[in-house]
Amino acid sequence: TVLVSTQHRTGIDRDRMILPDVTEQIIEPVIAEQCPQFADDGYKVLVNPTGKFETGGPRGDTGLTGRKIIVDTYGGMARHGGGAFSGKDPSKVDRSAAYAARWAAKHIVAAGAASRCELQVSYAIGMADPLSLMVDTFGTETVDRARIVTAVQEVFDLRPAAIVRDLGLLEPIFTPTAAYGHFGRTPEGGRFTWESTDRLDDFKSALGL
Repeated sequence: TVLVSTQHRTGIDRDRMILPDVTEQIIEPVIAEQCPQFADDGYKVLVNPTGKFETGGPRGDTGLTGRKIIVDTYGGMARHGGGAFSGKDPSKVDRSAAYAARWAAKHIVAAGAASRCELQVSYAIGMADPLSLMVDTFGTETVDRARIVTAVQEVFDLRPAAIVRDLGLLEPIFTPTAAYGHFGRTPEGGRFTWESTDRLDDFKSALGL
């Protein structure tokens, strides 16, 4: 099933205009390019299944900042702490610590310490140091997980102010996060600092690799 919800002007007929246009101009070209193995599968297409989608943007969503936290991150592939990113400055760990966790996780995989990993970091308001740090490698680790946790603690300063400093989160770098997510890509200008593995040598050394 392919589901598309798209806003439109008043009076536009969904079945006669929106559905064919979205199918022919968006869905079919994307499937042909990105996943051609599904092109002839007779997939189901749903476009605006509720009917009209005439009210959107600020009028429809004001006060609902943060609804798209899963779309902004891993699309259901990983657990999420529940805090939104957009609309919050980087002093809020909802945003900055999620970036730092991504940064550290990329180093774990790039170092060959695991092929898959998830970091969980917890904080308390008014306390700079994290209360806990957990690394789950889903059985893919090549070194002891305790060593991985220790290496993360040695190489990455996970205090909020340090994250802001080390990732340059006070710079005007966030416009590209407004679409297509915060993770797994490098936007024009390469400003997603959390996608880098700039401390890989230090991390490998901390692991003894």
